[in-house]
Amino acid sequence: MKFRIVAVGKPRAQNLAAAIEEYETRAARYWPLEIREVREEGARGASAELVREREGERLLAAAGAGALIVACEGEGDARTSPELAAWMTAERERASRDVAFIIGGAYGLAPAVRSAASQRLSFSRFTFPHELARLLLAEQLYRAGTIVRGEPYHK
Repeated sequence: MKFRIVAVGKPRAQNLAAAIEEYETRAARYWPLEIREVREEGARGASAELVREREGERLLAAAGAGALIVACEGEGDARTSPELAAWMTAERERASRDVAFIIGGAYGLAPAVRSAASQRLSFSRFTFPHELARLLLAEQLYRAGTIVRGEPYHK
């Protein structure tokens, strides 16, 4: 059983990429974590719907067959850090399938990804760039690990 972050594109800003890598590395100390990045669809001359659809196909393929899909989006359910930690612990103990946290690209998630999602997770009602959403997710996965182990990072 693995937790998987599936995201569109590689972070472009060097400082943001370093922060994402730092928190993904920290989170991997606590959870079996895998990162999968899919190619960002070129938007030149393409509609937002087409971009979402094509990226959505790649995201679902990268999530892995049978994975529990968690769509990360503003309209999802808000959880506290301890609630996320408890949920992740329960999923890890169940170990029935991988869990894929999916982060869409600049135009968000395709309807197909939303339909495939068993859960929808919101970091805030704000809209974030997908790179920042990935950083927020990685930090929360790390924080969840510290909560489960009773370490002092979470306050």
